[in-house]
Amino acid sequence: MTPDEYCQSKAAQSGSSFYYAFLFLPPERRRAITALYAFCREVDDVVDECNEPSVARMKLAWWRTQIERLYEGHAEHPVMQALAPHIKTYDLRAERLHAIVEGMEMDLDQTRYLDWPGLRKYCWHAAGVVGELSASIFGYTQPETLVYAEKLGLAFQLTNIIRDVGDDARRGRIYLPVDDMQKFNVKASEIIDRQHSDRFVELMRFQTERARQCYREAMQALPEADRRAQRPGLMMAAIYHALLHEIERDNWQVLDQRISLTPIRKFWLAWKIWVGGGRSLIKRLSQ
Repeated sequence: MTPDEYCQSKAAQSGSSFYYAFLFLPPERRRAITALYAFCREVDDVVDECNEPSVARMKLAWWRTQIERLYEGHAEHPVMQALAPHIKTYDLRAERLHAIVEGMEMDLDQTRYLDWPGLRKYCWHAAGVVGELSASIFGYTQPETLVYAEKLGLAFQLTNIIRDVGDDARRGRIYLPVDDMQKFNVKASEIIDRQHSDRFVELMRFQTERARQCYREAMQALPEADRRAQRPGLMMAAIYHALLHEIERDNWQVLDQRISLTPIRKFWLAWKIWVGGGRSLIKRLSQ
């Protein structure tokens, strides 16, 4: 298996919404974004699959050395070998890859966040910086496009947090800010015990509006000049925003189930953006 094949397998197995956006890209950009996504999956899996924090820290430290080896021209892991041809072409900076690893380290150090500024910092490491790297691969001419990409990454991460409240709680993590939970009088024990209530619904409605505000700010920041190049991000926005709508329509029943879209619906949403250019989506999400 070549490094590119390894990354392709990693992306396809995940079933992620990102995979559907990759399908429409030209070959070189598709290989680059698939390698980046595979890197994100590798470091994320370290935290999800290691029960012993000390082992996870050692593995993440090893990934940091792999980043250094990559930029020294001595890539070793298949993912880094797949990334190597693209780091100069798309200006993929080492500090941004390190920021992703730092986000995974935050999951080892912190299981709760006091307020939105604290959670926002985590979301930037987990997804905002990935958005910036992705925008570089898709292609951009205006600096505002990186603002769009960062905001869109935050929106995606908040959507994931809303979807995964129950799963995350069973892993010992509650990403909903403590001050928001106090505002709506929802206790951590209620989330862990899967107690769906009117108070919980109002809490989740508040989080959903925060996510929608991030989508709104992202769409408003995207320059017209870069809209066509950034269609893959808009495809993901269409898919993630549709998921957020489904979660709301299901009254935020996220404590004991994982709400998702079917593969065919994801593909259909992605295809519509690729063909239509995303103008109607931008207008709808900007409001």
